[in-house]
Parts: sequence; structure tokens; C-alpha cells
Amino acid sequence: MVIVLLFWCAFALIAYAYLGYPVLVSLLSRYRARPWAQKCVFPKVSIIMAVHNGAATLKEKIDHLLELDYPTELIELLVVSDGSTDGTNEILEKLTNPRVRTWILEGHRGKAVALNQAIRHANGEVLLFVDIRPRLERQALASLMRNFFDPKVGAVGGELFLRDGNHDASSAAVGNLYWRYEQWIRTCEAKVDSAIGLYGGFYAVRRALATELPAGTILDDMLQPLNVVRQGYRCVLDQGAKVWDTWPKAAGDEFRRKVRTLAGNFQLLQLAPWLLTSQNRVRFQLVSHKLLRLLVPFALITTLVTSGILAARPFYAAMFAIQALAFVLGLIGQKVSLGYLRGISGPASALLLLNVAAVVGLYRYITKGNDLWRIWVSPGANANTSATTPSRGSQ
Repeated sequence: MVIVLLFWCAFALIAYAYLGYPVLVSLLSRYRARPWAQKCVFPKVSIIMAVHNGAATLKEKIDHLLELDYPTELIELLVVSDGSTDGTNEILEKLTNPRVRTWILEGHRGKAVALNQAIRHANGEVLLFVDIRPRLERQALASLMRNFFDPKVGAVGGELFLRDGNHDASSAAVGNLYWRYEQWIRTCEAKVDSAIGLYGGFYAVRRALATELPAGTILDDMLQPLNVVRQGYRCVLDQGAKVWDTWPKAAGDEFRRKVRTLAGNFQLLQLAPWLLTSQNRVRFQLVSHKLLRLLVPFALITTLVTSGILAARPFYAAMFAIQALAFVLGLIGQKVSLGYLRGISGPASALLLLNVAAVVGLYRYITKGNDLWRIWVSPGANANTSATTPSRGSQ
């Protein structure tokens, strides 16, 4: 009886985390939606960008940001070099544009420290946080700003599109199927109240609500918006504010990126324990969307072991066989990307990757301590470098 109870408790957790909650928040977004007002407004914007060894594309990025379709006199760009050693500092020292202010930090101290430097000196009514790698569409900034017409909106994220390429089966499934799934959930959450996290390469916060981040913070794109929600405001998404980014092509790089992001979820609870108290009005969404997924790997192991023990019964034998097959397909997807196998094994491989990364992320959180932010993931040879790993809102 205990084994049966363990199986069904674990199964219920998995089903709720991956299916039950998304369906619930989708229904709420349809029948309990809280629309917010949108109108073209043009507040002064401080664009903040932290850079670590971004010399290869820094000039192009600065020009790109200054050429957005937005009143020139209402944009200032604040660029902070976080211990760069590749020529980034020399580029910043030569800039003469009065709309660009720069800082050069001694030593690599992490994105949070760099962002705090710019936050302290920003003059805009709205802070726009960007990474060096993403490409904004020309109207994206203006589209994002129209949401601040509503006085209850405190933070806004854009709509991220990922450039597809020669990705292996596992990485492609994470970047396509899984990311669309995540975007759908966040969109539903924003319609009900507030999105739990935003895409870290392009999101905006009212200057009066922005807070400095603890040194070493990994998930600024969760902590900053949730701090806004804590102050009584909403964190919403604008699907018209489009931004393009890339993600690792190889499963190994995507795995390391996910380890860092998921370790950041554990760190977030340490940095902001109030997230699990009544001070966080979206606590239910946070637990359902993010925290329960951290338990799913252990639930999957539990269902596999218990169904194996109970395999004398046909139902549990079938459940064990299904799980074993999914595990084998997941392993195949890590190695094979040919023909029909790609479509079959890719999703299974992505699920395996995400759950193993959650376990490794917990280990890294425990062992890395204050140096957790130093976990580095290369976005790939064809992507630009930045102060952070490829970020998709702390998936």
C-alpha cells in the first residue's frame, strides 16, 4: 500500500507541474483575465547593459540600441564592463557620444554588480535591461513602453524569438517546443496577474520600483520583477515588443546553461525567503510554475522505481515500460539527430536534459556557494558573448 501511495503522489506531482498548472492558469487567463491599459507614451529610458568580453560586437550593439525607433532625446545608454580583458574597455574609453555613459569595473564581479552600478546612476523614468547578444526589432522599445501607460504596471517583458539553426535534437526541442510552452504559461500568468519571470535580455522596470541586486545574483530577470510585484504592481508581457536571440546548438552547452539557471532558482529562495510568504501575492504561481519542477526529477525516479516494484500488476508494468522507453529515447536523442528519430527522441531528450540539470543545479548550488554566478556557459561559436549565459527568464 505504501508503494502504491508513493507512486500516485509522485505521479500527481509530475502531472500537476507539467500539465495541471498550465491548464489551470490557461483557464484563469480566459475567464479571470485582468486586462491592463496600453497607450503610446514616451518616458525617458535608461538602457542598461552589462558586458564581459564583448568587444567583437560591442560597437554594433551600441549603434543598434541608439537607432531604435524612439525619440533620441529620451534615451540614455549605460554600459558597464565587468572585468573585460578582450578590448571592451578600450572601446568604451574611446566613445564620445554624450548619450552613452560607461563604467569599467576592476575584475570580473558578475552581472548583478555591474547592473547595480548602472542602476545607481540612471536618470530615466524607466530602466531597460538588455544583453549584448539579442537583436531588438526597431519598434520593440516603443511597444514595450506603451504598457507603462497603466499606472499599475511596474515591469514589462518582450516577446522572445529564438533563431533556429543546426541544433541537435535535444537542444532543438528545448529551444523550440519547450520554449513555446514556457512562453504560453508566462503569457497566461501575465493576463491573470503577473508573469513569474521575464527574458533577461530585454525587460523594463519603472525606475522608482527598481532595486539593487545582491552580489552574485543569477536570476535578475526573476528577482527584479518579483520585487516589483511585492510593491503592489504588475509584471506583464507585450507580444508586440519582439526580440531575437540564439541558444546553444549542442545538448552539452544547453545542459550547462540549464544547470546554471536552475541553480539560480535555489539561490533565489536563499536571497529572497519572502517569496514563500504572504508578501508574495504570486506565491501560488511561483510554487506551481517553478519550484515544483525542481522536485520533478525525484518524482520521476520514484514513479520508475515504484512501478518496477509493482510490475506484477499490468497497469504498473505498462507504466514502467513507458518510462523506461522514454528514458532510452532521451539517451538516444543526446547522440542521434537523424531523420524520424529526431522528432521522436528530441522531446524525450529535452525532458531528460531538463530534469538531470535540475539535480546537478542543486548540487552546484550546494557546492559553489557564493561563487555560483561564475558558472559559465558559452552560447556557441556563432553567438555574441555577454556578461551572462543565454538567458530565457529562468526556465
